[in-house]
Amino acid sequence: MIAGVLRWRRLVVGARGLFIASEGTSNYWKWTSLPKSRLAVVSPIFKSAADSDLVWEKFLPSDYKLIISNSVSSSSLITSLSKKDLYFHLCHYPIFINNGTMSFELEKETGKKCYMVGARDLCIGWGSTPSCWKWTSLPESRFLEVAELVYFWFFEVNARIETRILSHRTNYAAYLVFKFGKSTDGFRSTQLASAIYVEGINDKKRQGLFLDPSRNTPKLFHDRRDGWMEIEMGEFFNKNGDRGTLLCSLYDFDRFGTRHGLVIQGIEFRPKKMLMH
Repeated sequence: MIAGVLRWRRLVVGARGLFIASEGTSNYWKWTSLPKSRLAVVSPIFKSAADSDLVWEKFLPSDYKLIISNSVSSSSLITSLSKKDLYFHLCHYPIFINNGTMSFELEKETGKKCYMVGARDLCIGWGSTPSCWKWTSLPESRFLEVAELVYFWFFEVNARIETRILSHRTNYAAYLVFKFGKSTDGFRSTQLASAIYVEGINDKKRQGLFLDPSRNTPKLFHDRRDGWMEIEMGEFFNKNGDRGTLLCSLYDFDRFGTRHGLVIQGIEFRPKKMLMH
């Protein structure tokens, strides 16, 4: 106590300084680093280590240089940014590959790869027929063009992505990123079918979904807060990335009703967050 004031000191003991039961058993515990470490605020030495390129490169995908070099973005990102800044840049600002028809970014919490296949890279039934689909631009879209359903009695939309480019040992979900135009019809209480499966393997599991459900039907779509909505189309566990081509499909159950007004930005593949019970 100095001059009547009790001064407290706070010590933070890192995980390596703790006694952890079964510590040496890899089935139960794994030693790793995380982007946000409290030790970085304790000492300038820890902070310097936590900000180093050597540490942050471990959080980047092993093929990040190839991805960036094949993007329409400037490959100077690799040389102009520190590895930490590059990591967070890829978390907040998607880069575009496949001539701008697909976007790539990182999930901030895990560093896992996320891709969105833009409308122009989708296989849309009758998509090149102007009386059925209209290709237009919207300021809220990350891609130059989106597809709007003009008038048709059925439709089918497919996305393809190679499992080798996805993060390994990761459970992915596919999401249709969509909205409705000023005038829409034919989707109220209409059940569509979606499926996600590996090409050539007979494990297709179809599920029903509603883009515009009735008042008594649960709403499965979510507001992305970027001017678009999304709905999950299915999930897939990418173990080693050697399964081949992953296909994701959306199509009608009922091919007799006419529809219009659906606007598609793309189909996004990203790690599925597990709900805690």
